[in-house]
Amino acid sequence: MATELQCPDPLPCQNQQVTAASTPNPEPLRPDDPTSDHAGGNSASVAKLTLLKGDAQPSVPAEGDTQPSMPAEGDPQACGATLNSESSSGTGDGGNSDAVVGDSLLGDCELSWQIGPQLKLLPMNDQIRELQTIIRDKTASRGDFMFSADRLIRLVVEEGLNQLPYKECTVTTPTGYKYEGVKFEKGNCGVSIMRSGEAMEQGLRDCCRSIRIGKILIQSDEETQRAKVYYAKFPPDIYRRKVLLMYPILSTGNTVIEAVKVLIEHGVQPNVIILLSLFSTPHGAKSIIQEFPEITILTTEVHPVAPTHFGQKYFGTD
Repeated sequence: MATELQCPDPLPCQNQQVTAASTPNPEPLRPDDPTSDHAGGNSASVAKLTLLKGDAQPSVPAEGDTQPSMPAEGDPQACGATLNSESSSGTGDGGNSDAVVGDSLLGDCELSWQIGPQLKLLPMNDQIRELQTIIRDKTASRGDFMFSADRLIRLVVEEGLNQLPYKECTVTTPTGYKYEGVKFEKGNCGVSIMRSGEAMEQGLRDCCRSIRIGKILIQSDEETQRAKVYYAKFPPDIYRRKVLLMYPILSTGNTVIEAVKVLIEHGVQPNVIILLSLFSTPHGAKSIIQEFPEITILTTEVHPVAPTHFGQKYFGTD
């Protein structure tokens, strides 16, 4: 869906320079002059900018600039163009639907700007929102909870696998034709943080049948309330592998920080660790990235209140 933004004469857009550049020596229009807005016509009074939904366009350089200015990744200015295009489009019902989408985009952009590009969120849609709602609903049955959790886990795992490196390959089809495709590069493994992280293991195995999975047991010390490592078991060559670290709920981030420290002690570099999570708080994600700036965090939602009951309800100990 494309949205067309119009900037009238009193508040000219920067993009008017595109039209001006395509028409040599344009004559200024008087207030009573008609404007042409049909196909193939040029309009000096209206500058048009077409934005694809979800895409932020680079700004057109101001007069006298030698190079176009591109908003840096995570820059709120880059997100603002998308937000304005979404909130300005008409839907026939007052634009409430687009206003909600705009708020969601603004939230994601602000998070990326404040926390960093290492934080990646799954694109929000009604399916994901429903799964999140069922998981947070205290009246949901355990069967509905587990079914929704497993579906959401599968979506996160699939996107996590998409962050891993691929290489090109050629295969022969049953009809004898050559097909140019891609396949995983070898050297990946999963690591679950017990106990709630074990809920994500089956989703990973469903996608990668023979993948190796290590485990880390971390609990809070009763006296100091600090996370303490009690058990860790990894593939012997984990230092050569890319790691999908699984932990569904990021509240304070302390547990994940300790787990990453254990992985580093075993020779794993933070830049090959992809943290798969379902829900995260802003504080949790920010704490992890501040401690390990090269790590990648993939989650479905960043919200001040995380469903910390996840592990107990999933395993039936609530």
